[in-house]
Amino acid sequence: MSVLELKGITKRFGKFTAVEEVSFEIREGEVFGFIGPNGAGKSTTIRAIIGAISPTSGEVRIHGKPVAVQPDYRKYIAYVPGDVQLWPNLTGGEVIRFFMKMSGNADTEKMEALIREFRLDPKKKCKTYSKGNRQKVALISAFLSDADLLIFDEPTTGLDPLMERTFHRQVLAAKSEGKSILLSSHILSEVEKLADRIAIIREGKIIETGRFSELKHITRVHYRVRTPDDLAEVGRMKGVHEFRQEGPEAEFLVDADRVKGVLGVLRGYELDSLETLPPKLEDIFMRYYDTGSGAS
Repeated sequence: MSVLELKGITKRFGKFTAVEEVSFEIREGEVFGFIGPNGAGKSTTIRAIIGAISPTSGEVRIHGKPVAVQPDYRKYIAYVPGDVQLWPNLTGGEVIRFFMKMSGNADTEKMEALIREFRLDPKKKCKTYSKGNRQKVALISAFLSDADLLIFDEPTTGLDPLMERTFHRQVLAAKSEGKSILLSSHILSEVEKLADRIAIIREGKIIETGRFSELKHITRVHYRVRTPDDLAEVGRMKGVHEFRQEGPEAEFLVDADRVKGVLGVLRGYELDSLETLPPKLEDIFMRYYDTGSGAS
């Protein structure tokens, strides 16, 4: 069942089209990765979902119903932006308890556990917090909410690697509880680790949606070769990219439609080993942004 569904969302600011015909769905208990460079339309799409802006055309649905006929639909959503601003004279604990009261949650045991796990001092006033600590307050509040859909827009900005791992654990815990998560992040390794499906947005348009395993076909094949020979000829072949060789070790990428020809040439060399490395989300992402199309 879809918790969130976007149907043809378009948003124009004067003559500028920020997003055009954006459509995707997020299912119950799913982590959905939303990736693209700055200015691609991620934040505009999210603002349309949470009701911060009204789309020029298209429809946002929550639990199968248009938000236009659900004036209280925001109760289903918890949103954490990348730059959290809090009430400066309240303590972190007071802010967390305020949001708990707003959502009707009285689970103080879980609250205290999250505060410990995120290593937050809840007695300090928000005006004394660093960016990372403000982020922790918002993340703890989101994970404590009864919302069905958690929306994170660059959520680990300001967090150290240890707290990033804490965030990852809590995302997976929320997923196990049946919550749905929209994760927008420029940290592609984070999205690859957590997301069940991803959408790639480019210049305001969704250019690919699917499971990571389904997107592997559009990437280049990554090879690592060990040989006593000089493979400079291979590096000059059409469809070979990022070729580098240092001594007996060589690595390079090959377009999927050029693999057969490259392997044929490699057979003419003395190879000690030939290893195919699994593609990463970054490979897929850069393929789109290097060429402007996943098919080229």
